[in-house]
Amino acid sequence: MAVVNLDEVAGYVDVPPAARILLEKPEREMRLTLSIRMEDDSLACADTFVVYHNTARGPAKGGIRMQPDVTLAETAELAELMTWKTALMGVPFGGGKSAIKLDPHRFNRPQRAEVIREYVHILRFELGSGSYIPAPDMGTSEHEMAIIFGETHVLECVTGKPPRVGGLPGRREATGRGLATCIAESVDDILGMDSHAFTVAIQGFGNVGSWTAKFLSDAGRQVIAISDETGCALREDGLDVDGLMAWTAEGRDLCDYPEAEQLPRDDLLGLEVDVLVPAAVGHVFTEQVARRVRAKMVVEGANAPTPAEGDRVFAERGIPVVPDILANSGGVIASYVEWRKAKSGSLTPESETFATLDQLVHDGLHRVIESARGWNTSFRTAALALAVEEVVHAMADRGWF
Repeated sequence: MAVVNLDEVAGYVDVPPAARILLEKPEREMRLTLSIRMEDDSLACADTFVVYHNTARGPAKGGIRMQPDVTLAETAELAELMTWKTALMGVPFGGGKSAIKLDPHRFNRPQRAEVIREYVHILRFELGSGSYIPAPDMGTSEHEMAIIFGETHVLECVTGKPPRVGGLPGRREATGRGLATCIAESVDDILGMDSHAFTVAIQGFGNVGSWTAKFLSDAGRQVIAISDETGCALREDGLDVDGLMAWTAEGRDLCDYPEAEQLPRDDLLGLEVDVLVPAAVGHVFTEQVARRVRAKMVVEGANAPTPAEGDRVFAERGIPVVPDILANSGGVIASYVEWRKAKSGSLTPESETFATLDQLVHDGLHRVIESARGWNTSFRTAALALAVEEVVHAMADRGWF
C-alpha cells in the first residue's frame, strides 16, 4: 500500500511527471532466504525482504523487523515511510527497510545471533558499502545491531548499537523522547491546552510506549492508561510509570499490575482522554475503531497505525492526527547522530542527543502546523507534501529527471 497519494499531494506542491514515475515504485526490492542450521541439526529457513524506496537524499535507512507474519508489501510500505520521515526531519538518509520472517520468541539469544550473522553474510556488500544502514525494529534490539558491527567491523554501517559498542547514549530512549516532546507541544499548539495539564492513554508498552510514558510522567503529565497484548492498566489520577516499568521488567504481565484497574486490552482505544497514542502495531484505526475513539487528539507513535478509512473518520469527527513521520521521528534523528558520531569519532553525550532531537521535532512540528493551516488541510497531508517536495528537489539536484 503506497503511503503517499501523489494526486492529493500535487495539489499543494509541484510533482513533475518524471518525479511521479520515480516515486510510485521502490528503487529496489530484494527477496532472500536465510538458512540456519540449529543446535538440534535441523534447518531453519526464513524469507527475508530488503527494500530501498528512494535514496536521492542519502543511503537507505530503516530497521530490521523480525516477525512471523511480515510480507514484502509491508516492508515496502515501511521503507516508503522512512523516505518521507527522513525528508521531513531534514536528516540525510533515504528510505529503506528489511524484514526477516521468523518469530523471535521461538529462538534464544544465541540462535537469533546466528540468524543475524547469516543476514550479514548475505547482505555484506549492502552493509559494508553503506548503501543500507539498518537499526532495531520489532523483534530486534541493540544486541542484534552489535552482532552486525561485530561481523563488519564498520561502526557506521549500523545504528542502534549498545553505547559501549560504538552506540549513542540516549538512542534507546530516543523515539519515546521525541514522541513525548511532540505530544506536549501538540497539546499546546493544536489543542490550545496547558501543555502540563492533559491526560494520555498509550497503546503499547514496548520500547516506544514505555519511554514515552516515562518522559511524560517525569515531566508531570498524567498517563492514565497503558495497554499491551495482555491487557490495559488504568488509573484515573495517573499511573506510576516507574513502578509499571519495573513490574514488567521482571517478566510479569502488565495485566497483573496491582496498582491499577484492569480493563480488556482494546478498551484503551475508546477511553476519554486528551491524547491517544498508538505505539504498538500498524493499521489499528480501522473505520469501526476510529468511530469509537473519544480522545481529543491522536499522536502516532507506531508506524502506519491509521489507514485511509480511519483518517477519513477522524477528519469527519474533527479529531486531529499528528502523523507518524513526524511524531515518531526521534529514532531516526538519533540514528543520524549516531551515524555522524561513528564517522567522525566524536564523543556525544546523552544531553546532546536529546537536545538535537527536541529541536528537530520542534521545528518539524511547527513547519507542519503552519503548512496545514496555510493550505487548510490535515497535518498528515501537510507533512507528506513537505516531505515529497524535499525528495523531488533532491532528485532534481541529482539529475534524476
